[in-house]
Amino acid sequence: MPKRQRGCIMKRIIPEPYLTNSRLLRKNQTPWEAKLWHYLRAKRFYGLNFKRQVNVGTYIFDFSCREKMVLVEADGGQHSDKKIFDDDKRKQAFAESFGYQVLRFWNNDIDNNIEGVLETIKKACGV
Repeated sequence: MPKRQRGCIMKRIIPEPYLTNSRLLRKNQTPWEAKLWHYLRAKRFYGLNFKRQVNVGTYIFDFSCREKMVLVEADGGQHSDKKIFDDDKRKQAFAESFGYQVLRFWNNDIDNNIEGVLETIKKACGV
């Protein structure tokens, strides 16, 4: 059902099943997503507004800074599987077609080199 705001009806751009999935992913984040989110949340990261589990079309990205058009993905070992790797390439190409820059980090990097991960995000955001 459309939402009502300021006297007019707004159409929901993102279908409800995708929103439901995003909400579930936010509630069940991985330890690596939680670690990265600790640094990105609440404008802690250079005053930039990051969101979690953001829809871009039918795809869900782990983190997004829409102001800087940057998407961040935390990838586990399953992402080296051929099918998942190919799906990730399509997902990235889709986001890039809208002008987003997609950054991918292995969970191992988030665990062992969080400073380097944050520096890469900082450079991508131009701060």
